[in-house]
Amino acid sequence: MTLSASERLKRFFARFYHSDHVLIVINADPDAIASAMAVKRLLWRRVAEVSITHFNVIQRPDNLAMVHLLGVEMIHTEDVCFRGHNRFVIVDSQPDHHECFSRFKPDVIIDHHPQTCDVAIYNDIRPEYGATATIMTEYLRAAKIKPSVKLATALFHAIKTDTGNFERKTIIEDIRAFQYLYRHASINLAQRIEQGEIRVDYLKYFERALQNRSLRKGKIFIHLGRVVNPDVCVIIADFFMRVDTARWSIVSGLYEKSLIIIFRNNELQKNAGKVAKEAFLNFGSAGGHKSAARAEIMMSEITKSVDVDDGSSLSKWIISQVEKAFRKNQL
Repeated sequence: MTLSASERLKRFFARFYHSDHVLIVINADPDAIASAMAVKRLLWRRVAEVSITHFNVIQRPDNLAMVHLLGVEMIHTEDVCFRGHNRFVIVDSQPDHHECFSRFKPDVIIDHHPQTCDVAIYNDIRPEYGATATIMTEYLRAAKIKPSVKLATALFHAIKTDTGNFERKTIIEDIRAFQYLYRHASINLAQRIEQGEIRVDYLKYFERALQNRSLRKGKIFIHLGRVVNPDVCVIIADFFMRVDTARWSIVSGLYEKSLIIIFRNNELQKNAGKVAKEAFLNFGSAGGHKSAARAEIMMSEITKSVDVDDGSSLSKWIISQVEKAFRKNQL
């Protein structure tokens, strides 16, 4: 049975009481942040307290800009007293997506990723949607709440981000939510978020990328070596897609005990997820959207195949794996 937006809202509100202290737990990215902001607005004056906590380190320029420009109040999980809260909400994720979620039992889960578990009293999981922000916009509209400029801008930016400007998985509900939010959001503010400033200490990775890049038939390969955060690879991969001869950007880096590989391509070659799986699924996790993908491999899994401490050898191994995947898929 398909529930109406008003019925979903009614069931959502039924999980909370005026005396509740609610904690929204997220893996912070634009969709999760915006969705958490929407939950907080929905529960305003309905519960005693609502707080947002994140367990990841926020370092991507656009994410930092979003938090700063929109004045989003969040606390890192290391600084949160979980015992001070009696209701827990997860948005844009599910309990088995990260070990940090195991610290509590969620009362509510709202997400757009494929369902992997059913542990909350109230679940609203819609994998056909392009963004959780779309679902949250429907909740706000059902509650007859006009979003503030900052909330509308956050949701607007989240839908753009998670649908890849509507080049990834998108349904009509995403477009309707986007059109609605456009009337209430600050486009200037959204543009400033998208063009988030790059930290000075990240410039060394651009220098390293320029020195280590390899261009092969429209594919730019770059291995950055050790990185302070996996998001560095994402920033570099997105940047090099602006090169006029680049159809693909494949950027790798070592983070803690893992090898991170980021794939980007132009709108004419939409097979990034398929290539990532073909090249690296046998070694770790790999997959993604048609125009953007990611692989993550524990370095211990490939030590027999390549010397992970030798940047040149590791770069050649990555190129070899990707090229084999391209040949197999006739790209």
